[in-house]
Amino acid sequence: MSWSMQDYPDSMKNLPEATKSKAIEIANALLDEGYEEGRAISIAIDRARSVKEDDQGNKEEYHLLPHDKGWQLKKANGDRAIMVEETKSSILEKAKQHVKQQEGALVIHKEDGSIENSLYV
Repeated sequence: MSWSMQDYPDSMKNLPEATKSKAIEIANALLDEGYEEGRAISIAIDRARSVKEDDQGNKEEYHLLPHDKGWQLKKANGDRAIMVEETKSSILEKAKQHVKQQEGALVIHKEDGSIENSLYV
């Protein structure tokens, strides 16, 4: 049996569309190789999620950096600040929300400019 986006295993129904599509592709390939259906589904979902996580490295990067007036959120290689706040704590949640809306990655810097943390939000 071959699956499609219209006909797929119940265990894939709650996957995001892109992940589901990849899982279906992988599961069909595993079935063609002779894997048992349940095993193929399990492996396919796991591999599809891994591929999706790897794709996150391709997201637009935003940086939370020190600024003359406190802290700023800037797009990687951007010239201007997207937002500026006096304290790091006051800008952090706003920055996370902005980056999440843009489906980007947030790189948080320390006061000396070195990287403290990277988040896929």
